[in-house]
Amino acid sequence: MNDEKPPSRTWLERLGLLFQAEPKDRADILEILKTAEQNSLINSEVLTMLEGVLQVSEMQVRDIMLPRSQMVVIEQQMPLLDILKTVIESAHSRFPVIGDNRDDVEGVLLAKDLLPVLLEKVESKDFQSRFDLKDILRPSVIVPESKRLDVLLKEFRVNRNHMAIVVDEYGGVAGLVTIEDVLEQIVGEIEDEFDIDDEDDLIKKHSETEFMLKAQTPIDEFNEYFNAQLSDEEFDTIGGLIMQALGHMPARGEVVELEHYKFTVTAADTRRVKLLKLNLLNRTPELEQVANQ
Repeated sequence: MNDEKPPSRTWLERLGLLFQAEPKDRADILEILKTAEQNSLINSEVLTMLEGVLQVSEMQVRDIMLPRSQMVVIEQQMPLLDILKTVIESAHSRFPVIGDNRDDVEGVLLAKDLLPVLLEKVESKDFQSRFDLKDILRPSVIVPESKRLDVLLKEFRVNRNHMAIVVDEYGGVAGLVTIEDVLEQIVGEIEDEFDIDDEDDLIKKHSETEFMLKAQTPIDEFNEYFNAQLSDEEFDTIGGLIMQALGHMPARGEVVELEHYKFTVTAADTRRVKLLKLNLLNRTPELEQVANQ
């Protein structure tokens, strides 16, 4: 008598059995994946990523791009010192370089490409000679608003690009999109050193006039921190106030001004706002106290 037990199936093999019903559309696939998660074949994080993959295949660049008005750009004729200030203040690594206006994109500046220029000037102690930005520009990648995200992701990987300039049907610049923007639709928000990394830390001060805060920050805590008087009658969180002000689910890059505060959405998905940049406007005595704390 053979008492040996048959080898256990891997979770991929067991998941494959669920697909024997031959799903007919995306809704069927999602239902199968949710059943797999309920049966512990995959965990909730894997389910979320798989849902993101399916979502990316149906989304276009216009759905996630950073709008033109929110792009941090470098003007081609900027003095080197002004370029450095822009790079440092924005903390980005790539910048569209424009000519006469934002539709005239000359190329892309990588912050790291400035280092050899700075080293040369420090070693030669020559800070007065003209700096020609064209010498270190990278070619800009141009994509239409209608390009599907899964196609763009493949092109990013194949061509080893990280950023593309988005144009509308008339050829005007509509915004920009990065490989991180696409990946975040699959794996969720990718945090960096300028995000809030402490789960208990809702507000993070970057400078006297700039803060980062989580959208779930309670309005009463915001009011206490900033000596503010934002209403909490209809909503409990700052994210709720932002949604009310815009009248729709906020997208990354959208801006709302409430009283003395300018809120910019820096992280959001199709379901919720996650992270906001706050700039203090019209420095009142109360705001001066916050800036100096």
